[in-house]
Amino acid sequence: MPPHRLFVVQSCVALACVGASALTLVQAQGAVPEMRSEGAVSYACGGIGSDESTAMRAAMKSHPLSLLFARADGAYMADVAVKLTGASGTTTQLRANGPVCLVNLPAGSYTVEAASAGATRQQSVTVGNAPKTLDFRF
Repeated sequence: MPPHRLFVVQSCVALACVGASALTLVQAQGAVPEMRSEGAVSYACGGIGSDESTAMRAAMKSHPLSLLFARADGAYMADVAVKLTGASGTTTQLRANGPVCLVNLPAGSYTVEAASAGATRQQSVTVGNAPKTLDFRF
């Protein structure tokens, strides 16, 4: 094969590999559900399925607060009612449709209440400087 044709073939193979890598990256990034907003708080809950769970856990470091929901035996849970109450008394309520919630909210102190299967758990957290994670076990 003449050298110029070999170069063209190698270039096409390289471009195909770059395109496939970019598509894989977009698909992996797309595994995190779309953020929803309520007032000053935005959140995404999910993590059902290994791809979405992996993507959400990787994204935890990019959000001020992450919430994890599981049974006492470690099995992940979904369908958890969540109430975030700020020090000023502002309240945000959401339904976690997966075991991981990524929450963007203003810096400050909050009480987070999670309810599922007839049980309620409550934790306090101050967000601001570094990402925080609260783990709720039922």
